[in-house]
Amino acid sequence: MPVNAYSKAFSELPWMPDSRIVSVPQRGEFFVRYAKHENASAPVVALLHGWTGNADINFFPVYAGLAQQYSVLAIDHRGHGRGLRTNDRFTLEDCADDVVAVMDQLSIPSVTAVGYSMGGPIAMLMSKQHPNRVHSLVLCATALEWSATRGERARWKIGRAVSPVFRLLTTPRLIDRYIKRKIPRASSAATLRPWLVSEIRRNDSWAMNQAGRALSKHDARPWATTLGVPTASIVTSRDSLVAPNKQQALARATQATVIEINGDHLVNWQKPELFTAAVIDAIRRVRE
Repeated sequence: MPVNAYSKAFSELPWMPDSRIVSVPQRGEFFVRYAKHENASAPVVALLHGWTGNADINFFPVYAGLAQQYSVLAIDHRGHGRGLRTNDRFTLEDCADDVVAVMDQLSIPSVTAVGYSMGGPIAMLMSKQHPNRVHSLVLCATALEWSATRGERARWKIGRAVSPVFRLLTTPRLIDRYIKRKIPRASSAATLRPWLVSEIRRNDSWAMNQAGRALSKHDARPWATTLGVPTASIVTSRDSLVAPNKQQALARATQATVIEINGDHLVNWQKPELFTAAVIDAIRRVRE
């Protein structure tokens, strides 16, 4: 389990796969979690997290359940969590290539790519750029594009303008208040709040700005229909960050099986059991 400053929360963390650093020649070192199933023929599931998160805080609810049936690979993307630090401009295409490069080092031929929010475009780009390495897709709380409307484009511009001030004001106390408002007391993740704060603070602020810019420019509408792999879409019907109608448009474009769950964008924190059941169901459907 990851070391952090909150000893009380440390003892309450859920099970996580063993971590390792995977060195990729001419690319860098990547922090990953990898649990190899005792059945050598078990499929591999690659978990791709969202913007400003990391693998652990995005997927901690599902690790144990998935590891019972599959080999599980999770990676921290560039600038996120313990992810690769680089001076290169952040691109979603590079993140997709990173995952495949790590798969090469671990001798993983193909995966079911599970992408949450920003991880959805990364999973789709993996399938587009490396079609033989992605068996199927599970796309969670994500969209084909992020800036189709004038209002969305305006919000991205405002976000980029105020990001330097935001970085100065984003103290651990403010992050904690935000998480406290988002996670109901009844949620099993409520006790993890100190750990969630410490993990969010691992992010590189410059990379977060770059990743937001890349996400705002992403548009898979011209090519999403060409992927041609089994796909499931987990639609968060009360999502305030990625509109449900955008998620439904993605499902139609990819001919995905839709699994709708009653939750907001942070359903993985707010209703972790519901999120876990949906992910396991989605993977089962695309593997079948």
